[in-house]
This record gives sequence, structure tokens and C-alpha cells, in this order.
Amino acid sequence: MKRPLSALALLVAMSLFLVSCSAGQATNAPAATATPQSPAAAPAGSSAAAVNIKSFAFDPASITVKVGTSITWTNEDSAPHTITGDKGEWDSGQIGQGQTYTHKFDQAGTYAYHCAVHPKMTGTVVVTP
Repeated sequence: MKRPLSALALLVAMSLFLVSCSAGQATNAPAATATPQSPAAAPAGSSAAAVNIKSFAFDPASITVKVGTSITWTNEDSAPHTITGDKGEWDSGQIGQGQTYTHKFDQAGTYAYHCAVHPKMTGTVVVTP
């Protein structure tokens, strides 16, 4: 009796092994390709969006949101930065590492902004109706 049970156990183990090996095999389906997207957009139906500040740049550098959306910038750099509208529409003042600044966009338009501490850091917010 021991022999048939051992053979059955071996058969089950081999079957599981073969199934697990074939699960990771590639199929003949075509590879997916990435499509460039610009500018970044807030999720549909969202009234909030996010921009990170890292490596002395705004990420994403351009973002599209709907009227009424609040954008929160998070400083991931060790240096202080500002989020300052090019036309003086808003100014965060200096925010340090780990700090955030939130601004709500109530009117459609395109808003260019920069860091007053590092003027080469620039970004754009596109607000749609």
C-alpha cells in the first residue's frame, strides 16, 4: 500500500511543479508599448492632485486639472523651495523637506509657476472647465 500512495504523491508534486513553471512562461501576445502622456492629468472626478518636488524639479512639470481642483506640492528635496505663480497669483513661501503646500484653482486658464529660490525650476498648471 505504501508504494501506490508514494507514486500518487510524486505524481501530484510533479503536476504542481509543471503548472508553476508554465505560469511564468511568456505568451505569443504582442508586447505592450508605453505611450507618452503629457501633460499629467488629475484622476477623473478628483478634486485633488499632487506634484512632487524632487531633484530640483517639479514632477510632473505640467499638470492638467479641472476648475475647483486643489493641487498639493510636496517637497522631497533637502533644500527649501517655493511654489510661486509667475504673475504673483500665489506664493507658498519657503517650504522645507517633507512639507507641503496646497493651492485651489477656481478659474480656467494656464498658470506658469516657479521656485523663487531656484528660478530654473518651473512648472505649469492647466485648468480646464
